[in-house]
Amino acid sequence: MSRIGKQEIQIPAGVQVTQSGPVLTVKGPKGTLTKNFRDDIKITIADPAKDGAGKTINLTTKRNDKFSKALWGTYASHIKNMIKGVQAPYQKKLILEGVGFKSEVKPARTGGGQEFNFALGFSHPVIVPIPAGIAATAEKNNITIEGIDKELVGSFAAYIRALKKPEPYKGKGMRYEGEVIRRKQGKKVA
Repeated sequence: MSRIGKQEIQIPAGVQVTQSGPVLTVKGPKGTLTKNFRDDIKITIADPAKDGAGKTINLTTKRNDKFSKALWGTYASHIKNMIKGVQAPYQKKLILEGVGFKSEVKPARTGGGQEFNFALGFSHPVIVPIPAGIAATAEKNNITIEGIDKELVGSFAAYIRALKKPEPYKGKGMRYEGEVIRRKQGKKVA
């Protein structure tokens, strides 16, 4: 039994959750998120007129197999993250360390939107388009990625960090704010 999946998910005031078939839509003050869920888990939205309490979401498994049990807690976490995201956006901060390393946000060369322009010690600039639904800023060497979709914010931050991972000798590269880089000792001179 999933401890997370068994819990009722409270829907706060100002947030609307609707379901049409496998698609769950969450609307809030910061935006709208939709996600497609498999039918292995039954999602029930309780009506406050019948209960008297606030609106809640309950999840139950249709079958008692290992796969359904694995999805149960995962789907509950996804729904909680969607509800939190439409209320207050998720944020990831990255720090770029190193001499000559630069980052800036520019308007995209082709089409609309924006893109990152990085100088990461390569012979060429690294240009990364910023996906729709994400607001990004680069002040000096502090990069902030913000959006209502937790999954999108986390994967985009991980993609940017992977462009120049921090190296263990001097710590140069891109790291998350608060991340501790284990340092190695360099060569010893005799």
